[in-house]
Amino acid sequence: MCASPSAFPEKVEKRLSLFIPANQGRERLDKFLTQQIAGLSRARIQELIASGNVTVDGKSAKPSHLISPGENIAVVVLKRAAPEMLAEDIPLRIVYEDEFLAVVDKPAGMVVHPAFANYSGTLANALLFHFEKLSGGSGQDRPGIVHRLDKETSGLLVVAKNDQAHAALSVQFREKSAEREYHAVVWGHLRPRRGRVETFLKRSEKDRTRIVVDKKEGRWAVTNYETLEEFAFCSLVRLRLETGRTHQIRVHLAHLGHPVFGDPTYGGRLPPRRDASLAKKEERKLATQLLEMMPRQALHARSLGFIHPFTGEKIHFESALPEDMTALLKRLREGVVK
Repeated sequence: MCASPSAFPEKVEKRLSLFIPANQGRERLDKFLTQQIAGLSRARIQELIASGNVTVDGKSAKPSHLISPGENIAVVVLKRAAPEMLAEDIPLRIVYEDEFLAVVDKPAGMVVHPAFANYSGTLANALLFHFEKLSGGSGQDRPGIVHRLDKETSGLLVVAKNDQAHAALSVQFREKSAEREYHAVVWGHLRPRRGRVETFLKRSEKDRTRIVVDKKEGRWAVTNYETLEEFAFCSLVRLRLETGRTHQIRVHLAHLGHPVFGDPTYGGRLPPRRDASLAKKEERKLATQLLEMMPRQALHARSLGFIHPFTGEKIHFESALPEDMTALLKRLREGVVK
């Protein structure tokens, strides 16, 4: 069991000074700082305030303090020393393994690597238990990790066992030669049924946990989609990535007006307002029942292909849809309220 983060020493990462301009409205201190400081959650900001590392005009303040024009806010951001990574006996579905790499099928609900508030129970902890050697190319807290999946997204990941394999695989992901295909259940019916989404993506200034589409700045992201099957008020969609940005598929589908079914962050817990397919009472009731079945986003990394970094062979892997998505699709095909 890992020690709590507070048991580890903290060093100053950066010092910030913020002046509240005349046009700034009244707002809670913790909320304002969350919007202003990238990479820090509201909970972390509240920790810094509680520990005296945030002052307003030289004095300590509460998270609920309402900021006012003319105030000076000083913030000392502390960087925690990461706790030691521990191997944990967590069940892991290994699809393929050789002396250079492995391909694993990650279940929904598992975080890929440790981060603040998730220091154990991650895929990285499981990898340390199951494999004797792993690459360190992504840092000590990300052993073997070449690429990521969101916590509630299930499916295939490749893991590197040494730094040479890691470097070669990373090049393929960076140069877009690695093939990644996802299946998702989305709200509504995409028109056209096949298409391509190209936008800039950046972190939201209002909520740092969310990614938003921007017309001019951010990281360029490209997603190709194709409708495989349509139901009364949902569709099964195949998606192919050309880039691998944070939350890319979820943000792009929401941008199209067809969020991933069940996605709590990007509008997938409610049907889009303009979706006329839910006009019937029975369909609205069925949608409610299906949302209760699917507490996560219905998104699965279905297939993964790449060139083996040592043999030069092109290899490809597929993962069957998990039980929750299979059950969801069965109910959608039946279209029956229970």
